[in-house]
Amino acid sequence: MAHLPEFISDLALILITAGIATILFKWLKQPVVLGYIVAGFIAGPDIPWLPTVTDLGNVEIWAEIGVIFLLFALGLEFSFKKLITVGGTASLATLINMGSMIVIGYIVGQWLGWTMMDSIFLGGMLSMSSTTIIIKAFNDMGLQKQKFAGIVFGMLIVEDLAAILMMVLLSTVAVSQAIAGAELLGSMLRLVFFVLVWFIVGIYLIPTLLKKLKKFLNDETLIIIAIGLCLGMVLFASKVGFSAALGAFIMGSILAETVRAKQIEHLMEPVKNLFGAVFFVSVGMMIDVASIVEYAGLILMLTGVVLIGRVVFATLGVLASGESLKVAVPAGFSLAQIGEFSFIIATLGMSLGVISQSLYPIIVTVSIITTFTTPYFIKAALPVYDFLEKIIPARWSWIINGYATSGLTTVNKQDDWNRLLRSVLSFVAINSVICIAILLTCETFVMPFITAHIPGLWGTTLSALFALLLMAPFLRTIMMKKNRSKEFRTLWDDNHFNRGVLISLIALRMGISCALIMAVLVQIFPAYTLWMVIASMAVIAVIIFFQGFKRQSRKMEARFLENLNQKQQSAPLHPEITGRLLSRNIHIEEIDVSPVSPRIGKTLHELDFRRRLGLSVVSILRGNRKINIPAADERLYPYDKLIIAGSDDDIRRFIREVQAYGQEQAEDEEAQVHIALSQYVVEEGSLMTGKTLGELDIQKKTECMVVCIDREGESGISAFSSFRFREGDTLLLAGEESSLSNFRENILK
Repeated sequence: MAHLPEFISDLALILITAGIATILFKWLKQPVVLGYIVAGFIAGPDIPWLPTVTDLGNVEIWAEIGVIFLLFALGLEFSFKKLITVGGTASLATLINMGSMIVIGYIVGQWLGWTMMDSIFLGGMLSMSSTTIIIKAFNDMGLQKQKFAGIVFGMLIVEDLAAILMMVLLSTVAVSQAIAGAELLGSMLRLVFFVLVWFIVGIYLIPTLLKKLKKFLNDETLIIIAIGLCLGMVLFASKVGFSAALGAFIMGSILAETVRAKQIEHLMEPVKNLFGAVFFVSVGMMIDVASIVEYAGLILMLTGVVLIGRVVFATLGVLASGESLKVAVPAGFSLAQIGEFSFIIATLGMSLGVISQSLYPIIVTVSIITTFTTPYFIKAALPVYDFLEKIIPARWSWIINGYATSGLTTVNKQDDWNRLLRSVLSFVAINSVICIAILLTCETFVMPFITAHIPGLWGTTLSALFALLLMAPFLRTIMMKKNRSKEFRTLWDDNHFNRGVLISLIALRMGISCALIMAVLVQIFPAYTLWMVIASMAVIAVIIFFQGFKRQSRKMEARFLENLNQKQQSAPLHPEITGRLLSRNIHIEEIDVSPVSPRIGKTLHELDFRRRLGLSVVSILRGNRKINIPAADERLYPYDKLIIAGSDDDIRRFIREVQAYGQEQAEDEEAQVHIALSQYVVEEGSLMTGKTLGELDIQKKTECMVVCIDREGESGISAFSSFRFREGDTLLLAGEESSLSNFRENILK
């Protein structure tokens, strides 16, 4: 308890300083993250004439908790399904951009004579953009609905996932102090395996659990369960050798697929903000003024590397994905900064003790400089594009227009082989991973428990049978799924060559299942290969012909898909849409209808967006209702979500008409409400005497409400429409002050 006052005083100082800095930076219209870093610098040891923290160890603990909750919140916003929707453009562009910056960072570090670990971590830090800074800049400049912004957001999603992988790999390299290809590959495969297992099991169990407990889940219970699940996954990830941040991110991404995701995200917001603020304040405390002065030239050089390298390689990455130069240049210029994940990677290197103390303040300073330059770089993108368009030769027009004719998939019939193979590979991989996870779990926990109570062959056999029983539904899926599908039958009937390939495919799946079964049976027949093969064939026959395993596999698959798709926020696109999206410049966007929009209540026919603005309203999301391809007589209502298809210019005009007007009105012309209470006495000879409340129609005439009535010592009489007034009645009124002052004149009209 003696340590408690010091602990509390440090936290109080951090939060008070952060609060002051936040208000100041909001007033200056600068990112709050910078305010936190400045607050940390002020509360740190470099300014001795101001109060400072007494124990940096406490701050490091809070900062670690901050990283956990930041990554958990990031996972809640992430969703693995969202990663699929960003498509190849964002993935390829991010791969080129991040890969190039990692290599450049390593080369720069080696050129400066740094150690291998400093160089590797420098490359990792230079490869990460700032999601917070980019989103704020886009919102401030009104660019969030343009096509290049959508690609940037997609690249940020891929970067977030790549950053998690990078942290695992950097931890592996830091521990081994060497780049061993086999070890890195093993770490990557191990990471992919555990992520798949956690995600599949989590999606199967957690949404079902939340559904069962629905009636008990108020805000208090839900936030406790969510944080408990987060910290539980953090503990488990640490136990199996991964970082706490990875566990938090995975649990967040699992909860992101539940119908409670938005509620959890809302409840986690203050928790994330609190601990996130402490983390960024701790970043500011690590700034060393002496190091900044000493390495000023190096800081400026790294700033130049970030500004030039990220612009060039991000632009080239987007171009390589097939987009036009008009999209690639703004996307590249938007990513010219480093941010939050760079701090997290630097913190990881510091905690592992593998990077120099001076590298931390250098990276923080570079981040601050590039944060301030971000809006100016975004504004410079259009003039740079205009310049490049003029100097690029006509024979290189594919650079300006993009080599991809469309970034959209068509609804034409796909090749049956492609569909069948893609489906088979996905479920074979997923179910094989689950079987391996069951096998490892049984070997680690179940088998020691059983053999401790039933020693010898009987205990080993019982544990093997238990593992096979758990694996059976998944093994059956590996062997039998899609064997009677439409694609399979079409290919089978097409020609004899297809039949041979299909039989080989079935045999391969049987072989995978047999190998998984033999991995279990080796415990019973360690030296009898023939008996093991015979036993595995017998197990396969039982699994195929026993209908219980078939029903169970279908039931589990249905449950998983139901949980995965229960939070479907956007409607599936109708095939008719495809014909409207032939132009590469047209893309899909989701727009909220402001509650004060002047277009509310009007039909799509009256608004005629297609003729006037050149775009189409594809779908309307109204609460849980989805209206695909809405009819012309469909009206707009407040808070509708409109899925529209159009170009950047069309969408910008649409926002001004449907959304921006209401937002500007809400911000610039805030409604002034002056509701007050007053009373009115029915005087002798008043026209109100003898009339009922309904006959007088007080609310309509006066815009005031009769709350209650006092009569002859009786107070608080409810005001019903049939109530008849007498002389001396006292009315308690509520309304605008101006309406109350004119009550007498209006009621007597």
